[in-house]
Amino acid sequence: MDGVPCLRVPQCHAQQFRECLQSNGALDRSLSLLKESDETVLLPILPSCLPQFDLQSFQTMVASDGACELVWSQTPLQFKKDRGQTRGNKLETILQKLLDSHGERWTEELKKDLPHSFQRHEDLVLLGESCFSQPLWKKMDKQLWSTVAKALKAKRLAKMSRISKDGFRSPVVMMLLGEHSWVTHVDNGVKYEFDVTKCMFSAGNITEKLRVAGFDCRGETVVDLYAGIGYFTLPYLVHAKASHVHACEWNPDAVEALQRNLKANRVSDRCTIHQGDNRQLKLSDIAERVNLGLIPSSEDGWPVACRLLKRATGGILHIHQNVTSPLPNSTAIPAINDTAQRFSGRKADREVWQVWANDTANRITSLLKDITGTLWKTNIQHIEHVKSYAPHVHHVVLDLECRPS
Repeated sequence: MDGVPCLRVPQCHAQQFRECLQSNGALDRSLSLLKESDETVLLPILPSCLPQFDLQSFQTMVASDGACELVWSQTPLQFKKDRGQTRGNKLETILQKLLDSHGERWTEELKKDLPHSFQRHEDLVLLGESCFSQPLWKKMDKQLWSTVAKALKAKRLAKMSRISKDGFRSPVVMMLLGEHSWVTHVDNGVKYEFDVTKCMFSAGNITEKLRVAGFDCRGETVVDLYAGIGYFTLPYLVHAKASHVHACEWNPDAVEALQRNLKANRVSDRCTIHQGDNRQLKLSDIAERVNLGLIPSSEDGWPVACRLLKRATGGILHIHQNVTSPLPNSTAIPAINDTAQRFSGRKADREVWQVWANDTANRITSLLKDITGTLWKTNIQHIEHVKSYAPHVHHVVLDLECRPS
């Protein structure tokens, strides 16, 4: 069929659908989205993914109140490379003029030192650490940052350095321009407020937040053992309608943001915050559901989670983990096309995830017996792929049902 395969979605839900497509490896990232006159958006899909594309599952994951449909666009979609060059050329041109005004010469090293990507939160742009590192930039001082902000259409500017080793995974971020560092990010109708210099925002777990939002938790008590600023606590309360959530977090900066977010989303009355090490949590026998959203591993929280489940009826554990798949031996694999190779890779990854899930279920069964003194049965309900950090490192979630025998 002629044209570009696209997912037509309501404009108000375009970001959620886009991130969902990207997480599943189906988004054609070389092309820009296309806004239509009827308040819908066309999101380009990789043609190689069409045979496995499940339209209904995407509709369910985003839980949109508007229909999505698969269409073939006859309107040419702009290549992102072209658009990015325009923006990059604009920044480069403006900075060349700035250097000229200071009697400095533009060099190839300075061009390579410009940002290739950045995060945008409202009017604040957060630059990565691998830009503006050349000594010459320091001579420009604040004039440089006001110039960069203008080129990027921002009012505030900050720069990431690295993740600190303070035990909280706090970002090391320096404000370059602007009076304050608090920002607001909205996902699926949930408002997240946080200080970019003190808290990280994990945009990559949008599909899991959408999945949680689709749960029916009415009448349930949920414990979120690694709550952060409320990544999952808030979807459980706002969309899944949990009766009460106990949110555990030991980073005081994240707790401050969580308190603000509970108020901003008007769900403070259904949440109790427990600040400190969740391994010291005194609660037990209260939860129908426990969320263990820590990566690379939430294993330290497994005994706590088992203790929290209701002894009489049990419940569900949502266990997050980074699972590593072995790298294939390319010399032993005959030449195959890219589509077949990706399918083979996904199948091999799922087999590794299943092995990890089986082992985890067995270990949880043993923990439950040791903690309660009685026999339990575990059932693997679902294994969800959240995102990939490398071709062989995947963030997955195991939904494990645990019931007393």
